[in-house]
Amino acid sequence: MMSTTSILGIIVMLLQSSISAAIRIQPLAFCHVKQLSRFHKGSRLQLNRILFDTSEIDKSDASVCASRQESGTDETPMATVTLPKDDYRTVHIAKILGLKNGDSVRAGTVINTSDEERDKFAGLLTDDATITWLPEGKIKKAEPTKNGDPPGSLCISIPQPPKTYLSTPSRNEGWDDDAPKVSLLLALPRPLQLSRILPMVSQLGVDQLILTNAMKVPKDYFGSHIFRKPEVLRGLLVEGLAQSGDVRLPNVHVAKRLKVFIEDELDELFPPDEVARVIAHPQRRDIDGREAGPVPLRMTDVEFPNSDTRRLLIAVGPEGGWTEPYELDMFRDKGFQQITLGTRVLRSDVAVVSLMSLAHEVCSKSK
Repeated sequence: MMSTTSILGIIVMLLQSSISAAIRIQPLAFCHVKQLSRFHKGSRLQLNRILFDTSEIDKSDASVCASRQESGTDETPMATVTLPKDDYRTVHIAKILGLKNGDSVRAGTVINTSDEERDKFAGLLTDDATITWLPEGKIKKAEPTKNGDPPGSLCISIPQPPKTYLSTPSRNEGWDDDAPKVSLLLALPRPLQLSRILPMVSQLGVDQLILTNAMKVPKDYFGSHIFRKPEVLRGLLVEGLAQSGDVRLPNVHVAKRLKVFIEDELDELFPPDEVARVIAHPQRRDIDGREAGPVPLRMTDVEFPNSDTRRLLIAVGPEGGWTEPYELDMFRDKGFQQITLGTRVLRSDVAVVSLMSLAHEVCSKSK
């Protein structure tokens, strides 16, 4: 039989072996996590269409000629865009799509319908843009490296019509089937939550987006970096567009005084004879579980004005709901129909996505 000392010695040896193995394994696991972190940091957007700003369009003929030479085509592209090696779109095309020279990619240029002077390249859409890798440094092959990194900068050529067409940007130039017919008036949520909501909103499709205050909205929310740096807000909206494949940015209005907006600007932006107005608010119940007050409508019960196209404005309040009765009465006086998703008090992001999905569904139905 083994002595107690021998048994203890074996246990100590096993523990030492386990600790040594753990020490050897942990750094590898940690490195893997760091690599994943860096990868997602460089290509966090899910891109179903590569989008550009019109300011990124190459202006010199040299870049166009270089693109033609590399891609081996004699057709002069309508426009070209050259992206740097570390651009998230370049990383996405190399690491996720794995495209090589001459491959096609869906692309487009963002259009803002509120711009008075519109660039001629704004609102372009194509499913046949071609890519050309421009190797840099020691890399000679014009294709993604073995680990999926870009070999250098990337030139994307947008072809001539009919492979490229102009999207219909707004109702002023005629509605198409995909043009957003839903607008959103949103009581400002917390900045972190707003940064999550904005891509969702543009992804679902929205015509006008009004960010406003309410009695339950802290004033310092308007001091967020999202408002101090307009490019941040625009970037979040473009993120949603890239996912959906659309190029039309919503018109964004910041209304720091809700009452003034309701009284002075609402009718001009949303004529009551053209746009149905609804306000979302939780359905209240008393202590006995009975419905308190008049029963709100559901989205499918909303009445639309007699116009050719169904358009809808949704007012979504803070997470605690609009202030009763003051804010609710102010909206009702302006012809807002009160709707509900039930008795549950939802977070702003959940309420916005649910309501907008229902709104698009009812607007798509023929009268």
